[in-house]
Amino acid sequence: MTRAGIVPRILESWWAPGRVVGSLRGLPDRALIVVLMTAMLIFLVAQAPVHQRAAQIDPSVPFQARMGGALLAVMFMLPLLAYAVAALVSALSRLTPRPVAPQDSRLALFWALLAVAPAMLLAGMTAGLVGPGPALSLTRGLAGLGFLVIWGAGLRALAGKR
Repeated sequence: MTRAGIVPRILESWWAPGRVVGSLRGLPDRALIVVLMTAMLIFLVAQAPVHQRAAQIDPSVPFQARMGGALLAVMFMLPLLAYAVAALVSALSRLTPRPVAPQDSRLALFWALLAVAPAMLLAGMTAGLVGPGPALSLTRGLAGLGFLVIWGAGLRALAGKR
């Protein structure tokens, strides 16, 4: 049974992603943009440790400049890219027997981004505190695999439903 609240749903998305995304079906677009922008804000915060580490190693580019560039990329460019990817997936799904509606495609993608945000925080902390190595590869791999599984399960749960 899907629990109420954002944090329990994020946690549940790691073991029952299709059920969680299916329970969110019908969220209005204004709620979807909040989900996306919350995920992007967490992604931005996750980058702070690695930018701090890089600024200490190479002080020619200060931390504030690095975070300014990350702010532009994460809060302005990535949301546009997310909308484009969701639209492309929806369009390509029309070639399959179970097409995904554009709003459902956005829901699956945006929720996957939010659900994987805690793993991104872990990867960011690992990058900032430990640096390159097996621990960073493992945390990034976990975040990437988690994203793909949650997104795929969400698309599967919403495909072909009207």
